Amino acid sequence: MRRNYSLRKLQRRYRKPSELLLVPMIDIFTVLVTFLLMTAVFSRTVIMELKLPTQNASFVEPPPGLELEVLVRKDMLQVADRRTGPLETFPRQTTEGPYNLEGLSEYLQFVKSKYPDKTDATLLLEKEIPYDMLVQVMDTVRIVELRQGRELVQGELFPDVSIGDAPETGVAPSGGRR
Repeated sequence: MRRNYSLRKLQRRYRKPSELLLVPMIDIFTVLVTFLLMTAVFSRTVIMELKLPTQNASFVEPPPGLELEVLVRKDMLQVADRRTGPLETFPRQTTEGPYNLEGLSEYLQFVKSKYPDKTDATLLLEKEIPYDMLVQVMDTVRIVELRQGRELVQGELFPDVSIGDAPETGVAPSGGRR
């Protein structure tokens, strides 16, 4: 019995190290990657480009015409021209009630009929306006939904929307924004 033990010990000492087989591992990874790609859900992300006001102090005189601004305040929506001031005001019924987005849309359609080539508008918000309200007003300024028969058709109003801070309540809309 002693002989068998010493023989096994000698065989262990002179044994070659085992080789690592990479082919089965590569096969497993290939199948795994294929499975993950086939079951992955690719979602579509919608990105809207916004034009934010620049911080430079030099102000270039804009060409003649309407400079449309929509001011969102806690108690009202106001459509204004940057140079001449307020054009139309849509007050809220209560401070917690909804804004008059339908009235805003109708007035913006009227403005678009007077200035059909105009595509830009500036959206000015007070500090405490919720993000959801920003999105709703921005959609109202950008598009109009009209019914034609049974279909709901979207039309373009002012798709190039810039966002900024509303001036303080005592300052006219054309004052000191830039």
